Amino acid sequence: MRAPITKTFPVSWEELHRNAKALAWRLHELGPWTSIVAVTRGGLVPAAIVARELEMRLIDTVCLYSYDDHAAADHTQGTIKVLKGVGGDGTGQLIVDDLVDTGKTARTVREMLPKAHFATIYAKPAGRPLVDTFITEVSQDTWILFPWDVELQFAQPIARQRD
Repeated sequence: MRAPITKTFPVSWEELHRNAKALAWRLHELGPWTSIVAVTRGGLVPAAIVARELEMRLIDTVCLYSYDDHAAADHTQGTIKVLKGVGGDGTGQLIVDDLVDTGKTARTVREMLPKAHFATIYAKPAGRPLVDTFITEVSQDTWILFPWDVELQFAQPIARQRD
């Protein structure tokens, strides 16, 4: 059973870029890589940053999802649905995603590309064993607010907030 979400962890564009670049530093030492496979949609931005830093041009995608509109609202993960896979066994390939959470998505991608190196920016304890490289660990009860999922809005002054 999934741990209830009790915390949020907002990530700015600057922080995401800095962490993706740190991921690229680690991956550079482990390469060379023949291609990057971005896990859509969350892995697209980190994969673009990693590709730039490693001067890689060959980027493919594995397209799947597990959060539908209703499930995402209450932070529950549904059944994995694969929309597009990638050929091969992953030899020389670098899989990039934004986050490994429960490990359901990572497990599916690992089955598709068992010899690939899997890298994420953020890792939660349940999914951490499924990735080879990550930058930041967050607790299982934390929901990461990525910059592409949030927008600026007015915040009430403290004096006007009610408990």
